[in-house]
Amino acid sequence: MGRIPSLKNFNAFPHAEDHLLKKTYSGAIVTILGLIVMVTLFAHELTFYLTTYTMHQMSVDLKRGETLPIHINVSFPSLPCEVLSVDAIDMSGKHEVDLHTNIWKLRLDKYGHIIGTEYLSDLVEKEHGTHDHDHGHEHDVEKKPEHTFNEDADKMIKSVKLAMENGEGCRVYGALDVQRVAGNFHISVHGLNIFVANQIFDGSSHVNVSHVIHRLSFGPEYPGIHNPLDDTSRILHDTSGTFKYYIKVVPTEYRYLSKGVLPTNQFSVTEYFVPIRPTDRSWPAVYFLYDLSPITVTIREERRNFLHFITRLCAVLGGTFAMTGMLDRWMYRIIESISSSKP
Repeated sequence: MGRIPSLKNFNAFPHAEDHLLKKTYSGAIVTILGLIVMVTLFAHELTFYLTTYTMHQMSVDLKRGETLPIHINVSFPSLPCEVLSVDAIDMSGKHEVDLHTNIWKLRLDKYGHIIGTEYLSDLVEKEHGTHDHDHGHEHDVEKKPEHTFNEDADKMIKSVKLAMENGEGCRVYGALDVQRVAGNFHISVHGLNIFVANQIFDGSSHVNVSHVIHRLSFGPEYPGIHNPLDDTSRILHDTSGTFKYYIKVVPTEYRYLSKGVLPTNQFSVTEYFVPIRPTDRSWPAVYFLYDLSPITVTIREERRNFLHFITRLCAVLGGTFAMTGMLDRWMYRIIESISSSKP
């Protein structure tokens, strides 16, 4: 078979001449540097390929008949556990007889160490027919039966005063499962009889609701979640009042690369502090008022395409190899020109 003379012009791999195959020290240095660069870039590209990233998608929330989990962990350094109660109200107007709770009150000494534990079984479940859930329980402490002190009340007053003198505080910790509607829960001294409360605090202006929110979430945590109230500290000095946290809960689904689905919730928050005034009949408290967004967010883990990884790898390694060759030839010519200029 005869050869076509012009066919050799299509050869993409021409053979180098013998003088171009000469090995030099400069070429060895450039080759080593090129290998180091290629290994580094290969490791970077492999890490980039193996690292997952997330895609966010929004849609209308279609969930119905589910409960909303609330996980709380709040410390009150200036209030003993005996005076604190947790009240939960929702906007459905129904008596939540099946509300599931698992709340503990942990007694703290003045250094914040746990010195006792009490299961909180006095969670208040009440109807709330109107939409004014900002103030639904601000006057509960004044609605207790007005009766004279008995021996138990007198004993409680002495016990609480002694605990306050010793700097005792309280941490409220646990979980609530509430209906998936707007509502609020608050931590306060509203569970006390009005006369007992006055004997202990000598008026509402002396109730110090300083608190530290160690954790507040509305469901299990997924990678990268940020709960804006975690590690929030609000300490009062020579004043008192009511803290209100207005929370917008966003239903969220986190879909793992393994196809597992984690239903949970994110939230945003705005907070207000209302100082107590001498004419106020309300007592200080810490309110968490929540509402649900009609939009659900789906967060999906994704991994980059393998062909995309191979393409990027070939481009990076090929470009580095070509640059190394150009640098080698450039250094060789410099060395040769220096050598030839010598007498």
